[in-house]
Amino acid sequence: MKTVTVYDIAKEANVSVATVSRVLNNTAPVKKETRDRITELINKYQFQPNALARSLSKKETGMIGIILPDITNPFFPEVLSGFDREARDNGYTYFLCDTVSANGDMADQYGRESQYLSALSEKQVDGIVMLGGRVDLAKPREELTSEVLEIGKRVPVLLINGDLPGTSLHRVCIDERLGAELATRHLIELGHRDIAIVGGYPHMRNTIQRTAGAVKTMQQYGLKVRKEWVLGDGFSVESGVGFIRQLLEQRERPTAVFCMNDLVAIGVMKGAYKAGLSVPGDLSIVGYDDIPFASASTPELTTVSLKANELGRTAAQILHQLISKEKVRKTSILQPELVVRETTAPR
Repeated sequence: MKTVTVYDIAKEANVSVATVSRVLNNTAPVKKETRDRITELINKYQFQPNALARSLSKKETGMIGIILPDITNPFFPEVLSGFDREARDNGYTYFLCDTVSANGDMADQYGRESQYLSALSEKQVDGIVMLGGRVDLAKPREELTSEVLEIGKRVPVLLINGDLPGTSLHRVCIDERLGAELATRHLIELGHRDIAIVGGYPHMRNTIQRTAGAVKTMQQYGLKVRKEWVLGDGFSVESGVGFIRQLLEQRERPTAVFCMNDLVAIGVMKGAYKAGLSVPGDLSIVGYDDIPFASASTPELTTVSLKANELGRTAAQILHQLISKEKVRKTSILQPELVVRETTAPR
């Protein structure tokens, strides 16, 4: 069967190739009668414009690369959902690159990031988004930073909720410290004075910022920050179960726990129930992220919303502006929101 071309569509519709192009790309007004005739033929022949030809003429591929560390983390799909809707409205599709390592080896994960950065550059994507992984490190190695900078000289690179210190890459992020301040203040205003801070990794930027926000707020209220109640090394449900177990083994116990993310908070809740504690009767718990599971848990989890969907939409808007060579501020900061549900109550 002969392949139908844009020239065939134009000939049968008795219009110019430019008119067909205007209908395909929606770049200029076309009379309704003419547009309907062209659209009917496009549907009749199931015509698809040659993406490679369009990319050569426009010097754009319409493709974006997204690199993230673990698609099974519920926070990332929420960001992608907002990004996808906005990106599609601007005519983009994207490659999704998941760098998760089966054995949890971070060096392996960063190696996968490097492979994807190289592959996306070779595919000549119009832009690259990075969230998690190396951009979450407080002090990334120089080679991890310089690699992204080199790619950034050829294609727009946008960081979501991360940073590469010493660079001028564009970023869109949530005020992580403020979110922790909101959560901690909520617990204090409920009368809690014995507050634990659990979850995260000490080498990660988000953990440092969230911990700093919680500690600062406690100190402002004259509360003691107990080192033995600040526990890290994990963002999972399993680590949350381990954290509450450690806390309950101590002679003195907290009445409230601020968690570095919702998965940890769900783990703390699970461990508390197994230990015979009531939530929030015996223990108040606040999470961070506001993943879908937060409102689906029993009791429903009080948490800090990072407005993941809005974060994704904003990122897509900014990347489109960068691709279009518009002037964009280097850092766009969104404000978090405390969502009070059922896991917090007066002391």
